[in-house]
Amino acid sequence: MKKLKYYICLMLYYSFGRHLPGSDMVYSLGSKRIRRLLCKGIFEKTGKNINIEHGAFFGAGIGIEIGDNSGLGVNSRVSGPLKIGNDVMIGPDVMIFTQNHRNDRLDIPMRLQTDPKKPVVIEDDVWIAARVIVLPGVTIHKGAIVGAGAVVTKDVPEYAVVGGNPARVIKYRNGKPV
Repeated sequence: MKKLKYYICLMLYYSFGRHLPGSDMVYSLGSKRIRRLLCKGIFEKTGKNINIEHGAFFGAGIGIEIGDNSGLGVNSRVSGPLKIGNDVMIGPDVMIFTQNHRNDRLDIPMRLQTDPKKPVVIEDDVWIAARVIVLPGVTIHKGAIVGAGAVVTKDVPEYAVVGGNPARVIKYRNGKPV
């Protein structure tokens, strides 16, 4: 029965829920609530008051956990294994990858040289701004801010403000010197 519910929610999300208006639109007609309900049947764990925005893509949703008061931004693209903590803001067009391709063997095409999946962890009270790319195996620690357009290739320390390609620490929110 649980598997049937999962497949029904997945089908309804991609055929209908994903295309509903953004949750802040005057004519949203409860789209935030509908997407939340569908994702509760898809994700492995969902907290209270999650917000999955218009156009968010998460594949089959396998291995995705999202905490209380957290959300995926408009047209974001994520994959599991992914753990999102509480009070996390993820902006529009954010991409979070958990798998990559290898290129060390010349006798096999690169498209067939997939690496194992590496989980991404986003801890509590994190803000990931628009068009950020997060690569496999990264942890973004508590209270961090990732600036728009950053490419996160390494772990982000607690309360750090990072930006650029590759992302580097610009300052710390708690006054710690860089």
